[in-house]
Amino acid sequence: MRKYILLNFDVEEFDAPLKYGEKIKPSVQFDISLMGLRNILSLLEHLKIRATFFVTANFALHHPELIEAIARTHEIASHGFYHSKFSPEDLWKSKQVLEEISGQTVSGFRMGEQQIINEQAILASGYQYHSSFNSNYYQGKRRTVHYCDHLLNLPISVTPFVRFPLFGLSFKNLPFPLIQFASQITLDSDRYLNLNFHPWEFTDISKFKLPNSVKRLSGIHLLNRLEKYLIWLKKQAEFSTISDWINRIKHQKYDILG
Repeated sequence: MRKYILLNFDVEEFDAPLKYGEKIKPSVQFDISLMGLRNILSLLEHLKIRATFFVTANFALHHPELIEAIARTHEIASHGFYHSKFSPEDLWKSKQVLEEISGQTVSGFRMGEQQIINEQAILASGYQYHSSFNSNYYQGKRRTVHYCDHLLNLPISVTPFVRFPLFGLSFKNLPFPLIQFASQITLDSDRYLNLNFHPWEFTDISKFKLPNSVKRLSGIHLLNRLEKYLIWLKKQAEFSTISDWINRIKHQKYDILG
């Protein structure tokens, strides 16, 4: 049975320093994310990999031509209207803006900062799936993909049993062989990996007041590690956008959506 890699990125304003008391101009926030995003897009084009981009409407409004270009190859999903604040109407407002700019139907949503959000509100806003939490943090949540009142929930991948998270912080702070091992056992168990990164991690963020765990590996060094990881993953499974994968498992005899 086929296995799949659901590679995805949160395209947002680089507001991480604000949490640690460092002021950063909006223009700098956009520039940092933009530089990292361009690095990511070049790598994906080189490796011929399609991905899903969860984009804030605010970022899309500042860079509409780039989002339109990304949409020609990749999936565009919603990351809310702004990254640093949220109101319930942002669900449908961000969807509308992103659809107008990308020319795609936006079917996926991810809440910023893995905040808890009313799933019925997501469904009522016209989304088919959301991928808003890491089940390592929310131990009461199911670890793998599942339906809840007609809305597909797709948690960020964690390993079976111990729920070791497979996301940006783990990827940049742990030995590469350990990341490979954790990825392999999760892929063997679940038949998919939902892998999440932030484009701003792939530019130099060493000068900002951030925890060492966040900034210790960034820019070209992290990009090189990601390239090595993706080349290895291509030997293990098939890459897919999230929407394409959902449509595939719906129409095939998978028990993955139990």
